[in-house]
Amino acid sequence: MVYKSFRFQLISRMILLLLTMFLFTHLYYSESYFFTKFLVFSLVAIQAWYLYNFLEKSNREIVHFLESIHYDDFTNTYPERNSGSSRDLLYHEFNEILRKFREIRADKEAQHQYLRTIVQHIGIGIITFDAEGEVQIMNNAAKKLLGMKLIKNINQVAREHPGLKESLTELKTGGRDLVKITKSDDEVQLAVYAIELSLRGKAFKLISIQNIQSELEEKEMEAWQNLIRVLTHEIMNSVTPISSLAATVETELAEFLENGMNINQINDDTIEDFHLSVKTIHNRSESLIKFVSDFRNMTRIKLPNLAPTGVEDMIKHILILLKPDIEASSISVNCSVKPGLQINIDREQIEQVIINVVKNAIQALAADEKDNKSLTITAMPIDGGGAFISVADNGTGIEEEALKKIFIPFFTTKKNGSGIGLSLSKQIMRKHGGNITAKSQIGEGTEFLLKFAS
Repeated sequence: MVYKSFRFQLISRMILLLLTMFLFTHLYYSESYFFTKFLVFSLVAIQAWYLYNFLEKSNREIVHFLESIHYDDFTNTYPERNSGSSRDLLYHEFNEILRKFREIRADKEAQHQYLRTIVQHIGIGIITFDAEGEVQIMNNAAKKLLGMKLIKNINQVAREHPGLKESLTELKTGGRDLVKITKSDDEVQLAVYAIELSLRGKAFKLISIQNIQSELEEKEMEAWQNLIRVLTHEIMNSVTPISSLAATVETELAEFLENGMNINQINDDTIEDFHLSVKTIHNRSESLIKFVSDFRNMTRIKLPNLAPTGVEDMIKHILILLKPDIEASSISVNCSVKPGLQINIDREQIEQVIINVVKNAIQALAADEKDNKSLTITAMPIDGGGAFISVADNGTGIEEEALKKIFIPFFTTKKNGSGIGLSLSKQIMRKHGGNITAKSQIGEGTEFLLKFAS
């Protein structure tokens, strides 16, 4: 409607101007009075000036309006006289647009303040900074965790916590790190996570920091309790019969000495009992020595010598080694490996892990009486990088309570098991930057999953 009114006024002014010019032209070539010609010419000039001013003023107002939008200045208002003129209608539309912009800005500001309040009050430390290290956001939790009131540049962290600053700057998207810092003479363990962002072509990094000291202490205490429980169980299993048999032999010998008997007066049955007792003590002592040796070996795992390794060839080699055990238990093996799949590992160590897992599956299936015993090995790349190796059986499965403890050193559900294999496997996988997990369903089977980072 504004456009139509503006067009009407413009056409009207142009028609009037043309008519006046036509009149001036007619008077110019006729025998009219000079004053009449001058008067008409003046009228033409005045109308031309008004037309120019009409157009120029409208242009200036539009330019001024666009500048207000360009510089985010929505405080201007245009006078409305409710006259119904084109300019009045134009001013009305300008005011409506500016009002809409003010509402949008107010909503954005309210949302920004809302999110900022949330960020400031969450318990996890949040820090954002750009490529030059200039900090944009640092919430109260981050200030409290780092013991620093104000940080303008991330390089300031280096003065208080050098190791932390290195993690903040070097971590990439999805990266995480555990960093120890000292605050008020107390050592604090922080979990640091990073995400890289891009806003309007400018790179930013979002860092979240969490104090996991108490959680680590709880887990450490739980691990120690589980380890001590297993250690005491194994040691008592060996020491109790040793102590009992030694006490029995000591009592028998004390009676012989009190009765003044010599070696020739001890009958063969008694000597055989003594020999059996001493033999049992020797066997249990050997078992205890082996247990201590295994415990010591757990703390001496070498750092992996990483090299690109073909997974298909490695698994074939392992299956050849274990072929007699597989055939003896009548187990069918299904193997699915992506051709050409390679992972960066210490082949000798990872072979040990897979052998441990496959042997466990073979033993579980050997104890099962079902006819269709199967072992499935799968190796595939992971979306986003890395690879996994899965070893699954359709055996009887593992009880839920036992499943939680199978990676604890010396925990075993087997009568003659040492409880070392899976614990060593866990440590080896961690040294490779990967992980090993297990899931099981009673009556359906068990699956061990080895995940390798890219």
